[in-house]
Amino acid sequence: MMGHRLGVTEPISLGGPTEYDVIETRELEKYLRDAGLYESQEEAVSREEVLGRLDQIVKIWVKTISRAKGLNEQLVQEANAKIFTFGSYRLGVHDPGAHIDALCVGPRHASREEDFFGELHRMLSEMPEVTELQPVPDAHVPVMKFKFNGVSIDLLYAKLSLWVIPEDLDISQDSTLQNADEQTVHSLNGCRVTDQILRLVPNIQNFRTTLRCMRLWAKRRGVYSNVAGFLGGINWALLVARICQLYPNALPNMLMSRFFRVYTQWRWPNPVMLCAIEEGSLGLQVWDPRRNPQDRFHLMPIITPAYPSMNSSYNVSSSTLLIMSKEFQRGSEICECLQAMEAYKVDWDTLFEPYPFFEAYKNYLQIDITAENDDDLGKWKGWVESRLCQLTLKIERDTYNMLQCHPHPGDFSDRSRLFHCCYFMGLQRKQGVPVNEGEQFDIRLAVEEFKGNVNMYTLWKPGMAIRVSHVKRRNIPNFVFPGGIRPSRPSKGTWVSWSSELKVSGHAQDNSPEGKAVSNGGRKRKQVDDSLETNLLYKCSI
Repeated sequence: MMGHRLGVTEPISLGGPTEYDVIETRELEKYLRDAGLYESQEEAVSREEVLGRLDQIVKIWVKTISRAKGLNEQLVQEANAKIFTFGSYRLGVHDPGAHIDALCVGPRHASREEDFFGELHRMLSEMPEVTELQPVPDAHVPVMKFKFNGVSIDLLYAKLSLWVIPEDLDISQDSTLQNADEQTVHSLNGCRVTDQILRLVPNIQNFRTTLRCMRLWAKRRGVYSNVAGFLGGINWALLVARICQLYPNALPNMLMSRFFRVYTQWRWPNPVMLCAIEEGSLGLQVWDPRRNPQDRFHLMPIITPAYPSMNSSYNVSSSTLLIMSKEFQRGSEICECLQAMEAYKVDWDTLFEPYPFFEAYKNYLQIDITAENDDDLGKWKGWVESRLCQLTLKIERDTYNMLQCHPHPGDFSDRSRLFHCCYFMGLQRKQGVPVNEGEQFDIRLAVEEFKGNVNMYTLWKPGMAIRVSHVKRRNIPNFVFPGGIRPSRPSKGTWVSWSSELKVSGHAQDNSPEGKAVSNGGRKRKQVDDSLETNLLYKCSI
């Protein structure tokens, strides 16, 4: 049993596991192993070696620049830098082959521009073990991306106000933020938040297994993506950690079920918090909707637990919140069935069934981007992705929130075209919005405004182009489907039939591909031909 309370409220239940929970959790862990979510011992050792090697390199680097800057020999000998990890690797939930989020902490005389992106970049570029070295100094959080012996690393830099970085440095202390610039605060934040999460959960092993499940579920259901307006890794970790606090003695199968139940009933925009927000003594701005007007517009606040606390899910829009709420509802209903397993024989495959995105809507936006070479496409892609959630917001604004946008979190590329990739967004009238005969949504202005913003890219180069077109479900290009083969129209999914049998409301109506396919299909198809509809661009009946 728990010795002390974790979290901002009392737990909902202190109940321990039943024999059924023990068996089901074992089944769940087997499911995760079979899904290939655990790396081999060999890969784990290889990652450890790479991190050890990287730590040695930054120690050599900091002595080199200390000597070059004319520091006395004693300070050169004492000069130190240190590697910390954060994100999914530090949390212990990373997938095989996933990149490692790492942070290099250096002393006050080691600058970010000249020394980190200059000298350290030069050192790495001369090492045969280092490949695909890509500095991104102008990112919101500047990063150096590379592979070291085949292991992908995203390396950030934090410059502390200390002359010497102690080997036993504790970056969870607020004093490490003293006199730090904004980029250092952001860079340190990843590590500080990750470590704080591990301190604030009652059982780390149960937290990890549950988080692995939720990450797999979110990816399969298409709601794992910060840039698309859903939730990213840190958001899912915070949501799972809160459930672990509310059910401190529960095993992962129960924690998953409670996750869906709690967040189906959660009254957003009430924030999810693992601990009280501290004001801190350094005067940094923390999330506070009473004081900061911009914080009042956040729809799904998930607050980071380390000072300075901020909302980690500011990209969520009313459309993406609605989609996630429906997915939580579906998860909750399936978990209830799983608990009545003897009666319905529902298995874990049902819960983790991939979302049929290209069957779910009649209308889509296709956003194509092109460039002149791979390097340009990589940069252009990163920029366009960072603006995509703005398109959702603009469409919601121009249709008075009557049109729901469902961004697909991934990108696709047409193999027959060089330096090309595209994104898709499903469009449909929001449930409950009355249908007026002949009424059309005109989103041309929103699209043109979005394209205008994207084309203001300061590093734009000739060949970087963007095109947005309206495409019907039947005209979705084949290259988006596995193997380039369009699947035949499925019959009603198993979960839809079960949910009808159980008289479960909501899911069958919202997500049945069949239901959507037949409704008024014939009549609407005759309104305009495809070429005319594309020319009309987005002024379509939905």
